Amino acid sequence: MPPWLQLMADSFWRLFSAGVMFTLPLALLSFVCGLAVGFIVALIRLYGPQPLKGIADFYVWVIRGTPLLVQLFLIFYGLPSAGITLDAFPAALIGFTLSVGAYSSEIIRGAIVSVPKAQWEAAYAIGMDSSQAMRRVILPQSVFVSLPPLANSFISLIKDTSLAAVITVPEMFLAAQRIVSVTYEPLILYVEAAIIYLAFSTVLGKLQIKLEVYFRRYE
Repeated sequence: MPPWLQLMADSFWRLFSAGVMFTLPLALLSFVCGLAVGFIVALIRLYGPQPLKGIADFYVWVIRGTPLLVQLFLIFYGLPSAGITLDAFPAALIGFTLSVGAYSSEIIRGAIVSVPKAQWEAAYAIGMDSSQAMRRVILPQSVFVSLPPLANSFISLIKDTSLAAVITVPEMFLAAQRIVSVTYEPLILYVEAAIIYLAFSTVLGKLQIKLEVYFRRYE
């Protein structure tokens, strides 16, 4: 076996296990929490009182207008100056959650707005109030619109978790960096890490297609 292939074989499990133990859980937790934040922010921006709208708009403006890497540095390295110290994984989770929340709020808001006003009027005509119309008519239709961009956001998040390496989360990219520091073979190790990220993204892409087909049955 060629030396480069032997190195990839020897390092594969270490990289893959880091991906399964840290990369995927970090992405999944961040995405779920971020969706919850995004949904609340979207509703506030659409239907909330003006002071809350201003806060929500400011949050989305700041998060979307600043690099995610800077946000992670502020949370992990900056907050200790204010007396708030977080471990690496919780700091990354907060950073990614805030990022997902801002971007997903725009997706959810756009999906809700895209539902024709006639759907609201039809719901009111059969005796529903605003909350019932939202739960039973508007949100189910919004799912069809928001699912593809939200799924794409999750796949992008899998790749973005590599940024957590800079705040010492032992995810897959940091595992590759540590092996490189010993073997001095950056090309081989980083290509291998890229292949594993690609495999994760490909599997998730297939799941996205299956979800879209599943929900399309209810259109």
